[in-house]
Amino acid sequence: MPTPRLVAFDLDDTLAPSKSAIDPRIGELLLALAERVEVAIISGGQLAQFTAQVVDLLPETDGDHLAHFHLLPTCGTQYYRISPAGIETIYARTLSDDQKQRALAAVEGEARRLRLWESETWGPILEDRGSQITFSALGQQAPVDAKTAWDPTGEKKNSLREAVQALLPDLEVRSGGSTSVDITERGIDKAYGMNRLAEQTGIPLGDMLFVGDRLDENGNDYPVLAMGVECHAVEGWHDTAAFLETLIPTLPAR
Repeated sequence: MPTPRLVAFDLDDTLAPSKSAIDPRIGELLLALAERVEVAIISGGQLAQFTAQVVDLLPETDGDHLAHFHLLPTCGTQYYRISPAGIETIYARTLSDDQKQRALAAVEGEARRLRLWESETWGPILEDRGSQITFSALGQQAPVDAKTAWDPTGEKKNSLREAVQALLPDLEVRSGGSTSVDITERGIDKAYGMNRLAEQTGIPLGDMLFVGDRLDENGNDYPVLAMGVECHAVEGWHDTAAFLETLIPTLPAR
């Protein structure tokens, strides 16, 4: 592809293990990348995850570098930039109270019916992220090994997604992370977020590169591949680091 003007990343299992902090090596590479191109992070997670896992752990730098970061939680229904004053909201959409209540009731009811409602968890199973309702089978703070073991084939998550979608035809129910299902307005996925990113930055999708770990057809990164954005698949943050160490020297300095 031509030299990208913007590189976008999934968060969990791409920049860091699920719900975990980035390694210092990733922080250094993200700053080095921001010296050359725009850097975006787009995920189903909420802003608090972005700050705790990435932003607060970036190496000390000046505001000029941080100004080249774009944060798109909940698949781009929220958009934030980093300024000397802190994190600034560009826009944030929210579900209505009725949509939230119906989504919460449907996902809990179907999870219990399918015997996927676990009694021992690490934190709440259900989370209101404003523009997204998220079901996390083992809770948001579950350790990576427990999450990996819960549904290695994705069968549990996919069966829950299909059951909940049938009850909420006016909303979008999508597979999220390794143990999660996300409920948003119709048409909301990472392709939506990438389109909004193009609108906000003025950078065409053809000049963007996306890096993610779930580019398979059932993965939550797949919509970006399907819309024609150039993508690079990884299987964890070590792959991402190795890729950036190869990519960054090929990019011209600003």
